[in-house]
Amino acid sequence: MRKVLFVCLGNICRSPTAEGVFRAQVAAAGLSDVISIDSAGTAAWHIGKAPDQRAQAAASRRGYDLTELRGRQVAVADFGEFDFILAMDRSNLADLQAQCPAEHRHKVRLFLSFSSQWQDHEVPDPYYGGAEGFDHVLNMVEDAGIGLLEVIRARIGQEIRPKA
Repeated sequence: MRKVLFVCLGNICRSPTAEGVFRAQVAAAGLSDVISIDSAGTAAWHIGKAPDQRAQAAASRRGYDLTELRGRQVAVADFGEFDFILAMDRSNLADLQAQCPAEHRHKVRLFLSFSSQWQDHEVPDPYYGGAEGFDHVLNMVEDAGIGLLEVIRARIGQEIRPKA
């Protein structure tokens, strides 16, 4: 089982969008039984709350369902539990790196490092903008999700290959 954690600041816009998109990509690939997905925030502002209505609406227009997701804050135990801890921006990446035990730092990186189009970018926070910001976030996370899925598929394939 590979475990992926998407992280933004409040866990109501970017990271639940990434969670919903990646869940759909993993399901379409037939890998839901070997890849576990969650999201969290570095701040505690929205614990227990549903994703932002604008994020839900944008996701729904593309066929993604975020309605069951609820905000939570990153916990120290997450660093040992997850294989990929993916920050949406450099500020949250720095917060994660500051909390992360040294033996797990290799798991923490920017989500867009898996993107074919936006590798050196951050997923911008759409919270204070208009609806187009949520669509832009979806474009970014759909692309990065494809790249992440390819990496995980390659790792899973290496593990199940017979030894020579």
